[in-house]
Amino acid sequence: MIVVYAHRGMHAIERENTIGAFAAAVALGVDGVELDVRRTLDGTLVVHHDPSIGDQIIAQSGRRTLPSYVPTLEEALNSLKGVRVNVEIKNSRAPNEPSYDETGDLARQVVTTLREMDWHESASISCFDLATCAVVRSFDRDITVDWLLWDVELGDAMIRAHVLELDAINPHFSAVTAGVVTQARELQLDVNVWTVNGLDDLERMASLGVASIITDEPALARQVVR
Repeated sequence: MIVVYAHRGMHAIERENTIGAFAAAVALGVDGVELDVRRTLDGTLVVHHDPSIGDQIIAQSGRRTLPSYVPTLEEALNSLKGVRVNVEIKNSRAPNEPSYDETGDLARQVVTTLREMDWHESASISCFDLATCAVVRSFDRDITVDWLLWDVELGDAMIRAHVLELDAINPHFSAVTAGVVTQARELQLDVNVWTVNGLDDLERMASLGVASIITDEPALARQVVR
């Protein structure tokens, strides 16, 4: 059965990455929710996609100075009991990112939080930064680790993921073919695709037998995969 993840919750009807969006996704009956995690200046893990909120840079701000709609990771997880969660760690050397943790401390803090809250078996961790994925895997041999991919050659990426003993690759759906899925299976990797919204694209991904679909249209996706 293909797992359907609501991308940042049900953000078509609620503000994305908020408790309202997560509660709406759970009420819909999704299999899982994808969310984004960052760290504040005072070391709190919060859920937000962009590095800034207006002119306020999250990594340079205290938790109490952020808008009230921004949940902590713990608050988000408490609202998502009963579904799976894909936790994307926002840690990148991209020019639009004001900070990058090269120590691995952010990744370890996320894993520790999931352990302490008993989410170890119901959550996966993903990141575009391969070094961050490698830190998660070295810190925890059991938790599911997915490498998010964009604008890379998938064949080479799958080999690197296999060597690092990651569990999955998460490419943009447009790059996924039957050959990619076949090679991934040979390398004992799942293929989780993002962000699949159109009916034709959802049907194509379902026909390829991907492991999971991350979507802005979870109700439609559920109809297609079932």
